[in-house]
Amino acid sequence: MRRTVLKAMLAAPCAWAQPAGFPNRSLRMIVPFAAGGAADVVARLMAQGMSEALGQQVVVENRGGSGGVLGSEAALAAPADGYSFVFHTLSSAVINAGLYRNLSFDVRQAFLPVSLVGVLPNVILVNGRFPARNLAELIALLRANPGKYTYASSGNGTITHLSAQLLMTMIGAQALHVPYRGSGPALQDLAAGNADIMVDTLGGGPGLLEAGHIRALAVTSARRSATLPNVPTAAEAGLPGYETTNWHGIFATQNTPAAAVARLEAAAMAAVRSPATRARLVQVGLEPAGSTGAELASFWDAQLALWLPIVRASGATPD
Repeated sequence: MRRTVLKAMLAAPCAWAQPAGFPNRSLRMIVPFAAGGAADVVARLMAQGMSEALGQQVVVENRGGSGGVLGSEAALAAPADGYSFVFHTLSSAVINAGLYRNLSFDVRQAFLPVSLVGVLPNVILVNGRFPARNLAELIALLRANPGKYTYASSGNGTITHLSAQLLMTMIGAQALHVPYRGSGPALQDLAAGNADIMVDTLGGGPGLLEAGHIRALAVTSARRSATLPNVPTAAEAGLPGYETTNWHGIFATQNTPAAAVARLEAAAMAAVRSPATRARLVQVGLEPAGSTGAELASFWDAQLALWLPIVRASGATPD
């Protein structure tokens, strides 16, 4: 009898090994962006996986506005008990710190890193009729024709703007920035030939690539993308050191109890490592990480050191 009971307990640890305290009710994952975007899609996959790991429902709450600032402020206004936490991206956790001059909080002091969910490579894209067939040819054209070509972005101060700005800085070239109200319209104009270049994730672009309306010259991650295995990295194409990726991470607010942070960290890591969730994350173009909080802290500091000088040098404003 005792052996049978012990065997049953070991077979179903989640039913009995939960700590008596946190969490004992539903949790709120604040996504500081509108529903339907890439961040929202990944957040909902994570909420489902974390619900299973925590034994409590994780509810996604979209609080879009001001590039993620409003959602960040909503999270900071909630009790620091772990029941409300934030799904940050590069924009809301890093870029806003340099873009907005009068933020009501210091992002690095206000939030506690929990787990890096994953990174999303950018792609150097040109319209289908652009003469450059590879990155070396693009660089040569840009250097030889300062100010002649245009690069599209999803808006001033966004990762698409700053990634292209970093490219121009690294190669010593100039091109005209044309901001749009989102990646969708920018990609459509790129495909139509109304813009020459864009550096963006490929969330809205696979169909345009397959149709030949746009062309991928290089991915901006350290490794090739599983979704674009035949496209070289920027380093492979002759531009070492050019790495720009968007990313998603789970953050708690400062003063959240350490035990609650540890439970959120374990749940986030478990969600990313779940075969079902991991497969769906890869399907939407993410390179899953599932890091510890300490690993995210180091990554976050490096991202702040990389991007804040670029944001400030760009002169970008939220308008």
